[in-house]
Amino acid sequence: VALQSYIGGCPEVTPTFKMNTLYVVLLLTACVYTASGCDTLKRLLIKKEWTDIFKSGADREKFGTMLWREFFKRDPSARDFFERVNGADIMSARFTAHAQRVLGGLDMCIALLDDEPTLNAQLAHLKSQHDGRAIDAEHYKELLKSMLYVLPDYMGVNRHDASAWADCLSVIAKGIGGF
Repeated sequence: VALQSYIGGCPEVTPTFKMNTLYVVLLLTACVYTASGCDTLKRLLIKKEWTDIFKSGADREKFGTMLWREFFKRDPSARDFFERVNGADIMSARFTAHAQRVLGGLDMCIALLDDEPTLNAQLAHLKSQHDGRAIDAEHYKELLKSMLYVLPDYMGVNRHDASAWADCLSVIAKGIGGF
């Protein structure tokens, strides 16, 4: 009523004002959503950059060795989760094979980043495989930090978007870890 009085009591203007306000609110909401989280552009960027990292057997092995070395340096107690695959020796054949299985799962999740329903199904499957292992959120967070630490060595300073990797790897880690 006050608005109609202000603009001369013209009822035709009020719906337009309300619609414009609605558009502004929706636009701001979209901007906030896009500015944070693993949005579509970040997902596509991660997929592209990952193909450069994970391209061949030798690259995959080297990346895995660097990742697990960094992870166990940050979180030595996590080795206990890998006793079955000889986590005490990351260069052993058993551990190397396991490391490649883990990276294969990550590779699949990254490939599915732009197919959210299928990604969620894959994350639920991986979560069910990890649920009985009593792995708390801190271990997943340390693995995430280790990934973010190792990635620039493969990407180069000019190509690595740390925030995109942090946002999208967090989606994967939270999906598997359930935290």
